[in-house]
Amino acid sequence: MRFPALVSALRSMGPVIIGISLGFTLSLLSVNWTEEACYADQRAPAGRDEQPKGARKPNSISVVHDAEFEADFEPRILPYKQAEPSTPKKVFRAKYISTELGIRERLFVGVLTSKNTINTLGVAVNRTISHHLDSVVFFTGTHNRKPPHGMFVVSHGDERLIWNMFQTMKYIFEHYINEYDWFYFVQDDVYTEADRIKELVDHLSMNQEVYMGCPEEFVGGEMEGSYCYGGFGYLLSRTLLLRLQPFLENCRNDILSARPDEWLGRCIIDYTANNCVSDAQGLHYHHYQLGKNFDPNKEQSEQFRRALTVHPVSDPEEMYRLHRHFTEIELQKTYDEIAKLQEEIKNVSADAFEGNRSAQWPIGINPPFEPKSRHDVIKWDYFTEEEIYSCIDGSPKCDLHGIDLLDVADVIDIAVEELNKKYKPILHLKKQRLINGYRRFDPTRGMEYTLDLQLEAVSQKGHSHSIAKRVHLVRPLSQVEIIPMPYVTESTRVHAIIPLTALDRDYVEHFLKVFASNAFETSENIILTFLFIYDPVEAQQVNQNDIFANVKTQINLYEHKYPTVKIPWISVKTDSPSQIKFMDIISKKHPIDTLFLLASVNTNINLEFVNRCRMNSINNWQVFFPIHFQEYNPDVAYHNQPRPATVDLLKESGHFDRWSFDEACFYNADYMATRTKMVADVQENEDILETLDIYDIFVKYSGVHVFRAVEPALHQNYRYQNCNPRLSEDIYHRCVQSNLEGVGSPSQLAMLLFEQEQGNST
Repeated sequence: MRFPALVSALRSMGPVIIGISLGFTLSLLSVNWTEEACYADQRAPAGRDEQPKGARKPNSISVVHDAEFEADFEPRILPYKQAEPSTPKKVFRAKYISTELGIRERLFVGVLTSKNTINTLGVAVNRTISHHLDSVVFFTGTHNRKPPHGMFVVSHGDERLIWNMFQTMKYIFEHYINEYDWFYFVQDDVYTEADRIKELVDHLSMNQEVYMGCPEEFVGGEMEGSYCYGGFGYLLSRTLLLRLQPFLENCRNDILSARPDEWLGRCIIDYTANNCVSDAQGLHYHHYQLGKNFDPNKEQSEQFRRALTVHPVSDPEEMYRLHRHFTEIELQKTYDEIAKLQEEIKNVSADAFEGNRSAQWPIGINPPFEPKSRHDVIKWDYFTEEEIYSCIDGSPKCDLHGIDLLDVADVIDIAVEELNKKYKPILHLKKQRLINGYRRFDPTRGMEYTLDLQLEAVSQKGHSHSIAKRVHLVRPLSQVEIIPMPYVTESTRVHAIIPLTALDRDYVEHFLKVFASNAFETSENIILTFLFIYDPVEAQQVNQNDIFANVKTQINLYEHKYPTVKIPWISVKTDSPSQIKFMDIISKKHPIDTLFLLASVNTNINLEFVNRCRMNSINNWQVFFPIHFQEYNPDVAYHNQPRPATVDLLKESGHFDRWSFDEACFYNADYMATRTKMVADVQENEDILETLDIYDIFVKYSGVHVFRAVEPALHQNYRYQNCNPRLSEDIYHRCVQSNLEGVGSPSQLAMLLFEQEQGNST
């Protein structure tokens, strides 16, 4: 009984016991076994790489030995070592983005000339191609002491032809190889159609080795291959020249030849294995050889019409005749392309939503300016054949003269010519007179004209009668051209010259306050110089009663306040103040590379204007005459209103005074060169120094650009000027006009008159 009972109990408990045993077994298999001993200092003797045995550790906790654990948290005292000062690496930034991006110009042109022909054929080549191409350099053995004006000439100092060719290539490798993709070389007895050369290189791949021109066999026939004959010019790719560059010295030492073009051809063939070709990448190098007694107008061959170069040209007159002929061909080609494009625009616009109305007139020209408000409406100027009713000086009517007279006559002739093209052969029209003429300048498209013409219409049968016809014409703006300018910086030292008379003393305090805040406190690289102008009576009393004593005291106070600042002054005596006489004195006291800023005591000089003075004044290239913003008379501009603390650039606050030439920026070298050119006129008439100002002499005598533009950063406080009648009539008239226009705007003056009339009527 007992045994069966035991068996039944085991049956019921068996699964439980088996489950518990299995659980313990699996638990023991899933743990690590370590051996830990108990030491008095609680440190384990086992190393990092030993395999410990013994007590069980949970495998979710990483084992870290005590010695290593304690070492991590032990404080350590590290000795201080002062860092050695290292020179900061200078970051080089190129002047232009194209340099950093590796963008090169497309075409370089080298003209091979000589001492005997540079002033004749060389000048003719320069005049016919330089305004079409960006870079034209003339290479010669020796030249006269003074090269022709406007030409960049490189002289090698030797008349040997092969030596000059070697030196020319060496000069190219040293100065231009990384700036251009294509190099075109031509003699000065060759006429080059510049636009066609540009078009040729625009369609050639610069990554291929190209030696292109008129192929010629070598003299004697001993050498295989062909070279490019220099008489018709030749074109070299940069890729080819880079491959040739390491072997240029070898060519000079190893190759003997009597002709420079043949020497260069043998060099290219020997070291690059490239022969001269007239066809490359599907394009042909067209050329034409002139004969005796050649007349371009009678030559009708296709080879001549398509020529890139023409050779040989015997004299400059023949060069100019060729240039005129090819220019007329290109001009007619341009007219044909314009007519074709206009027809295409008409055809396309016919299918547009608005039909032909969607095509603006003239076709291909920008649409007229659309004003946003009545203040933006562009006014029309009325004119006749002799007079115009919109004058620069504000007069209601003045005579047409100069370029305006030529413009009106040209427009009338073109209008009659176009009308005859339209009505021939039915009618022939002749101008009788201009009834009405209107013109306006639209900045989006150009000059627009509306003419009412009285014409005599003659029929095919000889009958004639007078008719009136209205025509509309547009003289469109030509393509905008970016003029390359020399590189200038904003770090050039500026010498500010401020002339002072007895009438200017009260304005010095405000001028110094503004100038100090903009220049002295910011340590700007600008030197201020005052020019004290005494008349003869004031000069005699200078020891007893110096009229500029108070000004000199203020200068000393500013020099004491700013120890690093020195404000020099120059005293002169004259009974007739003249800008030129003053600048003659100042110019002699400064180096020729000095940048002058001539201003008046009423000018508020700030850093923005000073930097613009630096950027717009270029030595031996350009002078800058800014047009300042002249504030109106506060009693007129703010009549019955509180005056603002600062005057903003608003048309109610002031205007740009185009009659004032008080401010100027120029280099001393340009001024001295201009004064030298007027020596002969001064000897004939000494009064010319008082009848002209600095702006006049730069316009009349200098060869530099005279840049005159409005300057928003240049302000002048209102002040009535005392016009000196001793100066020239023109300068006196400018002063009077500046005073009149500086009182207030027309609307402000009209309101004052209206209020005055209202007051008188009551």
